Amino acid sequence: QVQLVESGGGLVQPGGSLRLSCAASGRTTIYYTMSWFRQAPGKEREFVAAIDWGGRTTNYADSVKGRFTIARDNARDTVHLQMNSLKPEDPGVYYCAEAGGVPKTPTRTESYPSWGQGTQVTVSS
Repeated sequence: QVQLVESGGGLVQPGGSLRLSCAASGRTTIYYTMSWFRQAPGKEREFVAAIDWGGRTTNYADSVKGRFTIARDNARDTVHLQMNSLKPEDPGVYYCAEAGGVPKTPTRTESYPSWGQGTQVTVSS
């Protein structure tokens, strides 16, 4: 499976911005979907955003739509998550995930066989 490494997490004040990155290596598939999920303490891991292999199609959770942007840098085989207007409900461990092709249920964790170790995002004043 592809190896994924997240970076860019940290502490940010409400209303602030943060840019997460996910670097991929060892991929053997041509078509794939890369996504971001997040998990707060005591809560289930939830979908945040997804992007296809060409960066033409993106999906966002309603809770982050208009505030977060997912984008690809194919030259570096990296996906970024630009998070703006961060809210107190946004913190948690953010995970990068990848699945082959386009999953039937791209917002579910079960659809992704490859995961990074996560990067911590804290929103606090």
